[in-house]
Amino acid sequence: MAKLILNRVAKDFGTGRAAVSNLSLDVRDGGFLALLGPSGCGKTTVLRMIAGFETPTDGSLHLGERLLADASQSLPPEKRNMAMVFQSYALWPHMSVADNVGYPLKVRGISGEAYRKKVGEALATVRLEAYAERRPADLSGGQRQRVALARCLVTSPDVVLLDEPLANLDRHLKQEMEETFREFHQRSGATMVYVTHDQSEAMALATDVAVMSEGQLLQVAPPAEIYARPEGRIVGGLIGRGAIVSLMSPTGDIRQLGWEVLAPLFAGETGDSPRSDILVRQEDVILGAEGLAASVESVLYEGERYAARLRLNDGQILRTFSRLPLSAGENVRVVIRSAWRL
Repeated sequence: MAKLILNRVAKDFGTGRAAVSNLSLDVRDGGFLALLGPSGCGKTTVLRMIAGFETPTDGSLHLGERLLADASQSLPPEKRNMAMVFQSYALWPHMSVADNVGYPLKVRGISGEAYRKKVGEALATVRLEAYAERRPADLSGGQRQRVALARCLVTSPDVVLLDEPLANLDRHLKQEMEETFREFHQRSGATMVYVTHDQSEAMALATDVAVMSEGQLLQVAPPAEIYARPEGRIVGGLIGRGAIVSLMSPTGDIRQLGWEVLAPLFAGETGDSPRSDILVRQEDVILGAEGLAASVESVLYEGERYAARLRLNDGQILRTFSRLPLSAGENVRVVIRSAWRL
């Protein structure tokens, strides 16, 4: 297999604003990349260009040394050795599970023992060997999704493309399928590109997350890095459930800020220096007897904890978790153990 390379790719549908603009991205061989962003940001258009359903208006796409597409030419989808999993599963209702999985092989003229072996291996990868003769109507939503995964795996594709495959599942089944996707990636070794607007999915599944907004690629990094060190206000707002406050800039070029730096900034003790956007994650806002005065605006019970929205005396908002009940209107004090300058 080889690395998937997008080089300054753009797509303009003639609507007055490019759907994707000047996007460069490397997807490493065997990696699991999540394209994350709100609806309309261009992530599905990128996936469709990789698959061959759309042709870029500028830039180029390569799989290793092989050119997939540029503005003047595009390799047809069936010649790219890629597989795609859709939201709707797209299973043939009149075929058995085994026949659904094996359909791409029949299209390629593979039959006999080679056909049966590949279908069996694909079903084993998603742990559905016992369901080979059932029809899709006899399966749960999660099992149907696994059939779709097995079908895309059966041809040994270079790249597996996934277009919001968990969007139609309930919360419990979504968590179960996240485990299935992780296991599928580990057992298959396939390079995977996964489109989602759900940041929890992206963080749970991917080895790398690419954040998009308005057709632009904002940041690419492993999940832990993009959570802890987002670049810019948009990425900071999209990833996690923290709050962004405006404070006087600390001296120097430090990005990670502890309470000893933050306390004078909140107190306004740094004079007339320019202001900075500071990201404060709610797990770093600690309730206690000291620190900043705040009032509780609202509280949401999440089962194992309470999530609270706090308003500081200057009107800015923080968020925090509490193991103990809080009430709207209650006065509290908080210490911020860590924050990140955007």
